[in-house]
Amino acid sequence: MLSSVTRVAVRNSGARLASIRFYSEGATGAPRPGGEKQGDTFTKREKAQEDLYVRQLEAQKLKALRDALKKQREHLDDIEAHLDELEKK
Repeated sequence: MLSSVTRVAVRNSGARLASIRFYSEGATGAPRPGGEKQGDTFTKREKAQEDLYVRQLEAQKLKALRDALKKQREHLDDIEAHLDELEKK
């Protein structure tokens, strides 16, 4: 930490000790310059986990949609059966 902090004392003006912090390139969490292809094993594993999560979430949504569609079809079948009964009378 001390290597990344440079302290400059200004004695002539009577000012206090001033601190300047220098960041190394890439220490800010910014994307790598080469993009995803330059990623290390951690980056690839993280992407794989994110992809798996998205696939599982989409599968859950599809299942919910299929269940809702099934309920709607059952409801429509019930309505048609009721209409058929009314027509027979």
